[in-house]
Amino acid sequence: MPRTNFQDLLDAGAHFGHLKRKWNPNMAPYIFMEKNGIHIIDLQKTVVKIDEAAAAIKQIAKSGRKVLFVATKKQAKELVADLVKEVGMPYVTERWPGGMLTNFPTIRKAVKKMISIDKMMKDTSWDNLSKREKLQITRQRAKLEKVLGSISDLSRLPAALFIVDVLKEKIAVREAQKLGIPVFAIVDTNSNPDDVDFVIPANDDASQSIRLIVGAMCDAIKEGLNERKVEKEKDEADGSDNDDAEVETEVDEE
Repeated sequence: MPRTNFQDLLDAGAHFGHLKRKWNPNMAPYIFMEKNGIHIIDLQKTVVKIDEAAAAIKQIAKSGRKVLFVATKKQAKELVADLVKEVGMPYVTERWPGGMLTNFPTIRKAVKKMISIDKMMKDTSWDNLSKREKLQITRQRAKLEKVLGSISDLSRLPAALFIVDVLKEKIAVREAQKLGIPVFAIVDTNSNPDDVDFVIPANDDASQSIRLIVGAMCDAIKEGLNERKVEKEKDEADGSDNDDAEVETEVDEE
């Protein structure tokens, strides 16, 4: 797994924390110094924490489970969606639907509703509907797509959450904690790291910082998925070799 580069984090501004007066004292172990009233994050620790998180996320992907990415802040939503789409993981970048995890069956019902609308639109009965009915259904579909489209493949609870800005996504963090779902997160100096299982201390506002860290997680997911694929192919090949061996034995016995 490629190690995250200290210089890249520095260039991305990942070391800039918040104003000293806004800090959360629990972030003290990850703060290197204070400069001009701003806390500077210790990037040596960030590098270690990124590697730890990437190794754990890789194992989740390798086991065939899902990591749900949550990033609804303006500077994160598009870039996170683009990166996460590539590795086929679910994501929430519009708004967190309350009860998304704690009331998962209801969310699944809404997703099924969206899928049934898609089927209806392809069906011949769609042509028999009035313009007004079509418009109402299309609007309902667009609403569901906006909030749930990116999680339509999530058929069961995710194995973990990856969050950009735990303060903004506090409801998601709380729901994950209730259900014992591990939380990976970029944690800035104004946030509480105690609510997070895999803390990545870094600037959670700079788009380059977010891109670099989420990119590292997606690379780890790719590796995990590739290893899973290779192992599957190997198991299938071993299985067919065993079948051939059995056939040969039967022929010998005859």
